[in-house]
Amino acid sequence: MKLPNALRPAAIGKFAVTAAVVAAAVYAGWQLWVHYEVEPWTRDGRVKAYVVQVAPDVSGLVTAVPVRDNQDVKAGDVLFEIDRARFQLAFDQAEASVRSQQVAREQALRDAKRNRSLGQLVAAEALEQSQTKLQQTEAALAQAEVQLNTARLNLERSRVLAVTDGRVTNLDLRAGSYASAGHGVMALVDASSFYVEGYFEETKLPGIHEGDPVTVTLMGDSRQIRGHVESIALGIADRDRSTGANLLPNVNPTFNWVRLAQRIPVRVKIDEVPAGVRLVAGQTATVAVGAAAAPAQTQAKAQAKTQTDARQPS
Repeated sequence: MKLPNALRPAAIGKFAVTAAVVAAAVYAGWQLWVHYEVEPWTRDGRVKAYVVQVAPDVSGLVTAVPVRDNQDVKAGDVLFEIDRARFQLAFDQAEASVRSQQVAREQALRDAKRNRSLGQLVAAEALEQSQTKLQQTEAALAQAEVQLNTARLNLERSRVLAVTDGRVTNLDLRAGSYASAGHGVMALVDASSFYVEGYFEETKLPGIHEGDPVTVTLMGDSRQIRGHVESIALGIADRDRSTGANLLPNVNPTFNWVRLAQRIPVRVKIDEVPAGVRLVAGQTATVAVGAAAAPAQTQAKAQAKTQTDARQPS
């Protein structure tokens, strides 16, 4: 059945619109599939930083804590002090012992020189005894000097200093508390060590290479942080295998038909952080690499150019 000539353009127009809608839907579906299944990106990212577990090297009562929780400090700032009286006494005692051994050594040295100068007038046994005594006093002096250096080190380390610029976190230490050597009493987050670690599915690793551009978006903040892939982990734990009592491998005999892709850590070095963005270790982030990061970086550059043009006089 042939359509009247007047209806043919309308039918062709409807067909064209339908075809365009179908094509757009197919293209959108393909783009979504590429974005979610092919392009390397993940919402499973974490902001990380190096954390120094501050612990004293000597034990004693805490006498002063001049910092407060969440305070920024510089390398060399005093974090807390341990009662120095006992360490000062030990240092004074070691110093006196060194002086005493120095006097004994000088006396032994004079005796040995006098016996050698007398030659045949002194028995060989007496000469040997004086030489032995000199060696003993020299050894005792060396031991006293080691004890003095140890006492000096303990005295210096009764004052605990920040080893890097950062922020004091989880401070629960007060004057009067007892601090034990080697036991952490506070955390110091290194302010210059922030980086991002993204956990990517193993199926997306072929699209990730060291040096690739990366954009990071923190949860609750739409501004883009730019960086690049610094390294890719070479191993993760195998949860289906353990070591038996006889050191032989113990492999889980069950097998899941639905196999989930393993997550591989990818370390991202931060290159640029927008003004006002606060980095906190442990934050959740979305990480996009390579082609997935390019649109965001292009948009960020365009926004920066627009702001620059707006500031320039017309």
